[in-house]
Amino acid sequence: MARSDVPTSTTPRTIARIALAAGLVFAGVSHLLWARKEFRSQVPSWVPMDADGVVVASGAVEIGLGGALVALPRERRRIGWIVAAFFVAVFPGNIAQFTDKRAAFGLDSDRARGIRLLFQPLLVALAIWSTAEPRR
Repeated sequence: MARSDVPTSTTPRTIARIALAAGLVFAGVSHLLWARKEFRSQVPSWVPMDADGVVVASGAVEIGLGGALVALPRERRRIGWIVAAFFVAVFPGNIAQFTDKRAAFGLDSDRARGIRLLFQPLLVALAIWSTAEPRR
């Protein structure tokens, strides 16, 4: 791949993108291994699928998206938007955890669960910002 095919980036965006990728891979692996029970508690009751299947599938998607952020630099902008869409798609799980007062990941109060809700839009913004080409 020619270097000119890779979109330009800045050091802060690159660091943020790599951190986001690492976080996605870590979260995805935790979906599959040690945190499956906690993630099942975030699957809304209205989802018409097996909660464990949702957790496994979303974990696999997170691993793939995290890897793609690093491994496919020519597609970084498109992948950033897909990551942002994924964060929007899983937001109902965070809302369900709040409204159903489900304790998981140490979020055992309405305040803690409410603060967690505020971070999801920041993840969406980070996915878009870290994969965007800087303005010239």
